[in-house]
Formats: sequence, C-alpha cells, structure tokens
Amino acid sequence: MQFDVQLGIAGHADRLGFDAVWVRDVPLNSESYPDPIGHADPWVFLGALATATSNIRLATGAIVLPLRHPLHIAKAALSVAALSKGRFVLGLGSGDRPSEYEMFGRDVEGRKVLFQTHWERLAAAMRPDQAVIDEGGNVRRDFAIRPSLQGRTIPMVAVGSSAQSLEWIARNAAAWMTYYRPLPVQKDRLALWRNAQTKVTTEFRGFGQSMVLELLGKSDASYEEINLGGKTGRRGLIDALSAMREAGIQHVAFNLISKGRPPAEVMDEIAADVMPALR
Repeated sequence: MQFDVQLGIAGHADRLGFDAVWVRDVPLNSESYPDPIGHADPWVFLGALATATSNIRLATGAIVLPLRHPLHIAKAALSVAALSKGRFVLGLGSGDRPSEYEMFGRDVEGRKVLFQTHWERLAAAMRPDQAVIDEGGNVRRDFAIRPSLQGRTIPMVAVGSSAQSLEWIARNAAAWMTYYRPLPVQKDRLALWRNAQTKVTTEFRGFGQSMVLELLGKSDASYEEINLGGKTGRRGLIDALSAMREAGIQHVAFNLISKGRPPAEVMDEIAADVMPALR
C-alpha cells in the first residue's frame, strides 16, 4: 500500500474517532520478511502523520529498542510528541529476527539486558527533569535533548515480552501491548499480568493486544478464529470486543484484511455500528 494511501487511511481514522494509529519499525526486509513497498522509516512517517491528523494518538508498535541508540530515539520521540501536540505513545519492542541482529552487529542472546539498559537511558532522557546518560552510566549535565515537553511525559509501552518478566514490564512500562490469543488463553495471560502488577506497583497499567481482523459484509456472520485474529460479521465483532473488555483488555489494535472490501468501508462500519455499541 503506497504511503499516500496510508496517510489517507490514517486521516480517515482520525475523522471517524478511532483512538490510535500504530506504526511499525521494520529496519530490514529479506526473503523471510518480504514487502514489495517497504515500511517507511517510522520517524519520518510519524512526522507526516502528525501533520495529516489532529486528534488520533500516534503510537509505535514497536520501535526495535536494542537496534537503535536510546539517545536517538529520545530525540525523535520528543520531536514527534511536540509536532503532534502530545499525541505520541512510544511502543518499544526487542524484535525477533536473529539475522537482523547480526546485520547490526548485535548479539540476539544479549537482547534482554540491552533492552533494559536502553530503556533506562531512554526513560531518563525523556523525563521532565531530563538526564542524559553516557555509555558509562554517568549523567552528563553538559548535554540536553530538545525540544522540551514542558512537564509533559511520553507514555512508554512494552510491545511483546522483549525477553522481560511481566514484573519488569509492570514496574517500568505504562502498559503492555501483546499479541492476539484466543480469549480463554489470553485470560490466562491477563491473570499473570494482574499478579505481576500487584507485586511491583499500585499504579494503573494498561493491557492491549493487536488483532488481525477480516470484517465480513454479512453482519450476522459468526466469529471464527484465524491466524492472530478473527473473521466475523459486525455482530460477532461486537460480542468479541465486549468479551475482551469484560476480561480486562483495554485497547485493541486492528490489522485489517480487506479481501474485496476497501479499508475505508470497513472503518466506516466499525465507527458507525461497532464503536457506539461498546460505549
């Protein structure tokens, strides 16, 4: 899908009242990860999205933290947050392709520790009382990263497990965004998530999931599990989302499969008939 089409879809989602649009970080393509067009660099694309939208949140799902320098990420995140007037949510993951780590000169076996240390440096650089930390762990008061958010913060969300424990995620992240699982299985993950939270924090921690969605034109088509999501009609989607919400899932990010239906048509139906039924 061409980038101007993607921007148009994001603008349409903004006008329809969707909560967020998610942008992926795919540094390299290969035979095992083909893509005829290629994902745009996330920071370039987010800059375009910031000017093409007005209200919808702009989220990354997810910046590959171990393969990018945390100070570069901080600079880019602060810039997008300023351009979007505070609508940016920084989702961070570890990536899952060993061959990509090799291309960047990183050891995939060390991603757990690297993710943690990069997260700590990034979080420090984006705090209102900003601390720029060098490679030796020293705070350098002779450096600063601008623009300043003037007291505002950028939510940092863990996307996937990134080889971390749920206790670590609950302690450090504002929310956990995980992958789709059939609801009975996801409920087990939710129970583990709640247990992890009670051990490390009293603050609210959100739970979200991505979801492949094929919304059928037949409104009463029943819900059917497919790879990483569901195929269903409007009524089945309402029932499925209601059950997810009751289980404790606060955010669902749709990856739409069109199959004969233009994305805008699917989005219109969700906005007109699904979202109102869930309010």
